[in-house]
Amino acid sequence: MRNNIVLILGSGPNAVQASQWGAAPQDRHFDRIVAINNAWQIRADWDFLIHPEDFPPERRPGTLQPTQQIITADTYVAAQNALGGFVYAGGTMAFTAAYWALHTLAPKVLAFLGCDMVYPASGPTHFYGTGTADPLRADVTLQHLPSKSARLALKAAQAGCHCVNLSRDPSQLLFPRARLSDLAALSDAPITLDQALISRADECETSLGYFVPSGRYWEDFDRLSAPALAKLDALWLQAYGAR
Repeated sequence: MRNNIVLILGSGPNAVQASQWGAAPQDRHFDRIVAINNAWQIRADWDFLIHPEDFPPERRPGTLQPTQQIITADTYVAAQNALGGFVYAGGTMAFTAAYWALHTLAPKVLAFLGCDMVYPASGPTHFYGTGTADPLRADVTLQHLPSKSARLALKAAQAGCHCVNLSRDPSQLLFPRARLSDLAALSDAPITLDQALISRADECETSLGYFVPSGRYWEDFDRLSAPALAKLDALWLQAYGAR
């Protein structure tokens, strides 16, 4: 199976739209589906389920198909470290899943659904009702989510991969909006980058020295400067806007 088009399926309310998309081989728009946390419940044909160490066992699938695999910290920490680490990437499972897929599957398109990270004051926050939203916790790596999406998009672009958002709802993701019918053509679409601006952001990351090999960056919060990370965020936004 090719890995050209990979769906990153989160748990936002609109994630249920994916249940209406054909699962038969001739109808499936994706080469791989990476489900985050509870999102494995939306489609039976997911390929990878990625979840953190504290994801409750009772919410995990009871059985797996031979083609299905669960990705845990033992695997995704190394993948995310290879692309800069958690502090710079933003500590949410949506970004972690994307960096793991980018590093491991080498896709041409990362398509996101249910990952908008916009939470209403009332009503359902997740497709299964009301849940705890990672991006709303006190975490200095999450002070500006759009910039974290800009960094991801640029790291993906450097690897020849487009990031797009299949959602039509308000989103923290800066990726272009796309429809299912757009995805196949995107696999071969050219990508333009301002490498000089990307290098400036990379150099800023290196100078900060906030790499945490274990991935448990929350144990190292005391040395993380919010203003310094805000400056870095601005560099990634500038680089993304200059594409």
